[in-house]
Amino acid sequence: MSTKKRIAILGSTGSIGTQTLDVIRQHRDLFEVELISARSSVDALIAQAREFDAANVVISDERRYPQVAEALKGSCSKVWGGISSLCDLVRESSVDIVVGAMVGFSGLRPTLAALEASKTVALANKETLVAAGPIVVETLRRHKGKILPVDSEHSAIFQCLLASGGNPVEKIHLTASGGPFRTWDREQIARATAAQALKHPNWDMGAKVTIDSATMMNKGLEVIEARWLFDVPAEKINVVVHPESIIHSMIEFKDGAIIAQLGCPDMREPIGFALSYPERITVGNRKLDFATLGSLTFQAPDLKRFPNLELAYEAIRRGGNAPCALNASNEVAVAAYLKGLISFYDISRINEKCLAGMDFVAQPELDDIFETNRMVASMANDYIV
Repeated sequence: MSTKKRIAILGSTGSIGTQTLDVIRQHRDLFEVELISARSSVDALIAQAREFDAANVVISDERRYPQVAEALKGSCSKVWGGISSLCDLVRESSVDIVVGAMVGFSGLRPTLAALEASKTVALANKETLVAAGPIVVETLRRHKGKILPVDSEHSAIFQCLLASGGNPVEKIHLTASGGPFRTWDREQIARATAAQALKHPNWDMGAKVTIDSATMMNKGLEVIEARWLFDVPAEKINVVVHPESIIHSMIEFKDGAIIAQLGCPDMREPIGFALSYPERITVGNRKLDFATLGSLTFQAPDLKRFPNLELAYEAIRRGGNAPCALNASNEVAVAAYLKGLISFYDISRINEKCLAGMDFVAQPELDDIFETNRMVASMANDYIV
């Protein structure tokens, strides 16, 4: 890379955001931080702005703007408030790559803004494609932007496709760790606390994504995301539980040959690849040692113990605004579970009710997507007792 890439990180204080900054910290000669943003984590955002001399700092919760602005007075950072400011700033010519690391539906509008400005988006926010896949794909096509996947599974598929020689893909195999409850029976899982669900065996992720992993909704959302990223119908996307999390995903061809991408479970690897693409850089991650690796195991997912995965397949089969509705319900249900308001299986129960009770729109416009998100979130809240 001959010149520094200027990076905007949407959600810089979260798990993906902080790991992105760690990659940049290791390669100050290759990257500079143009923009960072957070919803409400004021102290972490201020510390990041000072360390990386961020040109622009956005606090989405405008009530906290005065606190951030005062702390960074006299620095090189210009402070902004609100999502609208974030959408405006990602369009600027001073931004080369936008890292979409915001959690949930909130990432949709700024991601679309970046794509409308023909930016390269390193996308970790899977909910953007889940909620509005056709709209995002059309925006991408019309404005000639680029999405580089950051999710480990989708980065793996992307890397496998680079080695495919243009041969058409017969099937995608998404691997799943199985989460913390992979070996638990249904009765044990029903009593699981949020603290137990947050103890993921392999990956270091934020709370929402970790709970989604425990329910296997995360894998369901990844199926929907893969459908739009790689233009592959859902029936050609298979999920296989792989507890070791060494094979990050695979593609299969019509002759039965399979290409897999392997590596230690560390999100800095797909982040680094997205930032440096098409080159590769070191990211300080542990390397595989095949001599000591031992066995790799696989099994089919248990849809009775983890019904959220089947709900995701149902949503993508229905199409329209159904995936958006499922995502909206799940965000509300997971937040309630983290607060101890509902039990583990209440998450899938609420998701199923909301998917059944939503107002279906076959070909939603962007306004329909935002209305679906609002209405279904309200419906989900009504089911929390």
